Amino acid sequence: MPEIYKKRIVQLLKHSDYTPLKLAQLAKTLGVSSEDYQEFKAAFEEMRRAGHVVIGERNLVSLPAMSGRVIGTFRANARGFGFVTPLEPNAHGDLFVPPSATAEAMTGDIVAVRVRKEGKRGGQMRYRGEVVEILERSQNRFVGMLKKRSDGWIVLPDGTGFVEPISVDDVGAKGAKEKDKVVVEILSYPTEQFLARGVIVEVLGKAGRYDSEIKSIIHQFHLPSEFDEQCNEQARGAATGFDPEDIEGREDITEKVIVTIDPPDAKDFDDAISVERDEEGNWVLGIHIADVSNFVKVDSALDVEAKERGNSVYLPGKVIPMLPEVLSNGVCSLQPEQKRFVKSVYLTYDEEGNVLSRRFANSLIKSTERLTYQQADRILKGHTKVAKHESVELVRNMERLSRVIERRRVENGMLHLDLPETELIMNEAGQVVDAEPADDSYPHTIIEMFMVEANDAVAALLDRLNIGFMRRIHPEPDALSMKNLTKLVRAFGYNLPRNPDRRAIQDLLAAVKGTDCSFGVNLAVLRSFEKAEYAPVNVGHFALASVHYCHFTSPIRRYADLLVHRVLEYYLQNRVDLAKNSAVEMDLTEIGKHISFTEQRAEDAEEELKTVLMLQMLSKRINEELDSVVSGLAGFGVFVQSRKFGIEGLIQMGDLGPDEWKYNQRAGCIVGERTGRSIRLGQGLKVRIVSVNVAARQLNVSPVEPLAKKPVRKRKGAKKSGKGRVQRRTRRKR
Repeated sequence: MPEIYKKRIVQLLKHSDYTPLKLAQLAKTLGVSSEDYQEFKAAFEEMRRAGHVVIGERNLVSLPAMSGRVIGTFRANARGFGFVTPLEPNAHGDLFVPPSATAEAMTGDIVAVRVRKEGKRGGQMRYRGEVVEILERSQNRFVGMLKKRSDGWIVLPDGTGFVEPISVDDVGAKGAKEKDKVVVEILSYPTEQFLARGVIVEVLGKAGRYDSEIKSIIHQFHLPSEFDEQCNEQARGAATGFDPEDIEGREDITEKVIVTIDPPDAKDFDDAISVERDEEGNWVLGIHIADVSNFVKVDSALDVEAKERGNSVYLPGKVIPMLPEVLSNGVCSLQPEQKRFVKSVYLTYDEEGNVLSRRFANSLIKSTERLTYQQADRILKGHTKVAKHESVELVRNMERLSRVIERRRVENGMLHLDLPETELIMNEAGQVVDAEPADDSYPHTIIEMFMVEANDAVAALLDRLNIGFMRRIHPEPDALSMKNLTKLVRAFGYNLPRNPDRRAIQDLLAAVKGTDCSFGVNLAVLRSFEKAEYAPVNVGHFALASVHYCHFTSPIRRYADLLVHRVLEYYLQNRVDLAKNSAVEMDLTEIGKHISFTEQRAEDAEEELKTVLMLQMLSKRINEELDSVVSGLAGFGVFVQSRKFGIEGLIQMGDLGPDEWKYNQRAGCIVGERTGRSIRLGQGLKVRIVSVNVAARQLNVSPVEPLAKKPVRKRKGAKKSGKGRVQRRTRRKR
């Protein structure tokens, strides 16, 4: 818990609207209970002794002032300037570094910066930095496109991490050709006079081709590649050694009607569902999860590799699995008509969806049928011929139970954000040719509700047994973030209490559903929340309104779930003491940090590849119109998100129309000083594609209709009477 408190203290104190508070007020703002206050205070004292926070006049808490020298992480901008995020946060925040003072630092480099005061503006001291030393380079390999210039060969790096060309020699050594996508290793870093120099170490293929772009993303995000032979050998041994008849300690439920429901292209089926009535007429939900822990033993080569990977990575058209496919798509996958080992969670409900009892077991199942979400949706709409009779009846019962569970969870405060996702349509060559809204039919909610219930039940059990385990945590947002959310939604014409609770947020989301500002409000709510992560501390899950929560239902693709399965196995073997000892021996905090990182890396890689493929498609649609919504505001322009494609584009300030446009951060809008026209988050906007830069990940757009019109100049000597104005218009018509 201390580490979580430290993190949340820094996040609050870094907030642009933070006003120094006393320690007790700080705890209240962060939602710290009276029972946890002493632990919070101890964490704060550790930070104060380390100099990470200070107590000033009137016992007010703040971050330390900006010092004359800062060590931090450099972030480059394509325009030449950059920012340094201090390793030790200070009251000023990120430090601006002008183009002449970057010392050729690259994004991710750890740098030492000399800080200079620039005088006060708006009552606040302004600073700028000068990089005086590059302490640690973030990387020495980059991916980019090879290009021939009159003075030699260069590589134009992908993305925004390193924006300057890299000079390369001996192109023929690797057989590289112009417009190939290559990996280049830096031999000498750039100086004021010379470009960086490098050598091509790998040719990925022709730029723009799907295979080349996939390889590029894998290199760019340092994603794992093939499994080594030891892992493959262990996986093959585990698969061939699987004996479905050896069910000692397992319940044989192969006669039960059980189905899996997954996307059409899924191969790793790790969850299956059964629903029955007990003797009292209560619903009994069975959630059956692939027993991966039976095949992946602690500290084996497979386990070490799975922990390092953290999770499977799902890219458009490709999966990088956490486990070798002989397991993930083979004996661990709950394929129809195949006997498989699972861990079962049985939850008994009354008619209102309240849990009456919980039971856990090791089981042997045989899935009755594999259904897609679309097939399940057709069943619910009355199409009974798409599945077996018993599967049809099961899906209908699943819907009935899911709706009462959903109703109960919503009444308890569960939040659901309406942020539509986009499904890419690709041809056989891997090129994106179109996009459509991702399927969001009710079967998705059915599976989501059941998985959340299983995760909740397992976490509640382990908490009751006082066993340490890996949790999925989502802290309650601090009061300052909620205050800012209240101000922001007021700009959309909606009201929130000063300190909104879950119920108030639910009411807001219901009020905007189906309106033009729905996207903007939902996005604002999301941004006011902290990101969910993995950690062993018990702070609950705010968005799900769960006091206890963990991830248990996807052990094929998430290491966190595999860890929880192993703890549950100790319980099923009546070896709770061993479970407690195991939790003490593992550094769950560090493992949580690592798998939270790999989760974010996977999301970033997926988003990056989607952006690349989408930009390649849009580069052939210059001047095409896009129905968009304003998704971000900055001092240099307006970000808009295409409703259809989900991709973000930038409108430069000068393209908004003939006016003096200014970003009013406090009001949360961009305003034309002459016309008074304002642009706000969530506002609908028709834009036209102006240009596309795939390598730089840039989509530039402009409004179809300028948001301001040129002023009409009066002619000299023109009459001011209404009659005169009519006469002039008449003459122009002629």
